[in-house]
Amino acid sequence: MGKKLFVGNVPYNVTEDQLKEVFSEAGEVESVAIITDKMTGRPRGFVFVEMTTEEGAQKAIETLDGKEVDGRALNVNEAKPREDRPAGDRGGFGGRDRGGY
Repeated sequence: MGKKLFVGNVPYNVTEDQLKEVFSEAGEVESVAIITDKMTGRPRGFVFVEMTTEEGAQKAIETLDGKEVDGRALNVNEAKPREDRPAGDRGGFGGRDRGGY
């Protein structure tokens, strides 16, 4: 099984094919997921890249972290597992406890 990488500071106009080309320098790319805003559909500036091997993922971190793509230096790290949040815990504005009178 492959290794998932978190890539931050990604240019908003970059495509999956461009990212596959960049990351294929380090090894075989299994998938690229550009994360978009749910409301606007626009890219949020970070992606997840899944490499087919652990070695390819490690090489991508070593060689592509800081690499400039369209004027922005990529931040490449190992992706952390997603933390489960309680269903009602939205936090922020309009959260569960509204306070008041």
